[in-house]
Amino acid sequence: MANTLSPAVTHETRWPPRLGEFVNHAGGTRPHITLASDEPGIRGLFRYRPETAQPLVQLSEVLLCGDSTLSRGEREVIAAYVSSLNRCRFCFHTHAAFAAVRVPEGMDLIDQVRADPAAAPISAKLRALLAIAGAVQRGGQEVTGDQVSAARAEGATDLEIHDTVLIAAAFCMYNRYVDGLATLACDDPAHYAERARLSGYVKVWEDELDEAC
Repeated sequence: MANTLSPAVTHETRWPPRLGEFVNHAGGTRPHITLASDEPGIRGLFRYRPETAQPLVQLSEVLLCGDSTLSRGEREVIAAYVSSLNRCRFCFHTHAAFAAVRVPEGMDLIDQVRADPAAAPISAKLRALLAIAGAVQRGGQEVTGDQVSAARAEGATDLEIHDTVLIAAAFCMYNRYVDGLATLACDDPAHYAERARLSGYVKVWEDELDEAC
């Protein structure tokens, strides 16, 4: 069964922009609300509302760092890809950096996936799962039986299909959370590289909370 990706998910190479300063998606220098710190992206939102941060961080931990037959790198690629479709600069750069240190081809591969997953040098299974993730980004009802069958034909398990859908859905939420409040982000890869080797989301968040107290 053919595994095709909609032309709608092919990105032009000029995205994301390469802005060295911290601005939001509209080029503004302030988020919509007054936050408790000047940390960029979702980090500032987590600091503002730690009660909601904790379950969101735990969800990321399970989906991206928990036990899985998909590698951490593959799962971060899915997260980065969905974030790129939503044009969420902070989430894309963050998870692109996390993915890049966990796949042999590094950031070159992430850029190829972002530009055109159908042509990127990735496994047939990951390509099929990205097709499902892209459909979720457009809307849950966009996922078709043919896409699921194509993923199964490439060796994807039901759990891998489940987690792909949930990663894609969760990152649509994260992306809209970050951009809906106009949080700030820059496009300098160096800013994201220093955090890219973090082992897990929950421990890092707990450590940062302890430092703030």
